[in-house]
Amino acid sequence: MQPVLEGVYNQWRQSMISKSPNRWSQTTSLRRQVEIRNRIFSERRPFPASLFDLPAAPPDLRGLTPARLKVRGPTAKAIYFGKIDFGVGGAPTENILVLSFVQEAGWKYDGAEFINLMALPDVRASLAKGDYSVLDKPEFAPSGAPPVNPPIQLKGPVPYIAKVYAYCPGREVTVQVNRRSRHVLANTQQAEVVIGGASPGNNEVEYVVKSLPGSTGKEPLTIRVYLMSEKPGVKIPAVFEYTVPEGGAVKSSGKGSFVLNPALAAKLR
Repeated sequence: MQPVLEGVYNQWRQSMISKSPNRWSQTTSLRRQVEIRNRIFSERRPFPASLFDLPAAPPDLRGLTPARLKVRGPTAKAIYFGKIDFGVGGAPTENILVLSFVQEAGWKYDGAEFINLMALPDVRASLAKGDYSVLDKPEFAPSGAPPVNPPIQLKGPVPYIAKVYAYCPGREVTVQVNRRSRHVLANTQQAEVVIGGASPGNNEVEYVVKSLPGSTGKEPLTIRVYLMSEKPGVKIPAVFEYTVPEGGAVKSSGKGSFVLNPALAAKLR
């Protein structure tokens, strides 16, 4: 099985290097195709041209150690350890690369996760000695369930770009915009593009907040939704915001909305 999955990955990798949309679609799972197309259209970028605008090249598996191969039903994960080189300069260090695959009339590439071990020197040392037991944890196991396509499948660029932002130390925040773009952000400060963008008229925002293990319950929290202008130098204040200062009481859930009227739309494009 290892040679089969490596062959699929290498074909997918070559499609990215050669910038071949046809080869990309032949080697990529349907779920991932929809997910990537949705993100590109939600950023109002051209597809498939933007598909190949990557910050780094997909790494070559040659020179990496196959540490674990796990197959469960129509899903599989191939896990590698070694000096993973993204071709961005500098000397690569030893880290973990997890490749995911699904069975769809043959195995298809379904994504990769790079795990940086800089803050885990003991784990890195154990792996370097050939002790791969850490990779037997449940989070490294394939789900065994067929992938579910995203609920929305965009066919072209959205009218207006929107982003969800969360600053949520010690907490997990789930934000949903217009009941179609769901975002889960945990113990982070991060922004994500709203799938489907913002619509003219009323737009709904829902959020759920829960504490993570180790949280004091007193951490500050901010959830915002921004509209992104395509006009140079134009910045729009947040159209939705829920902020709690440090030590404040945080609601476990809430709803809100914002209106994208013609005057606001004129500032965006």
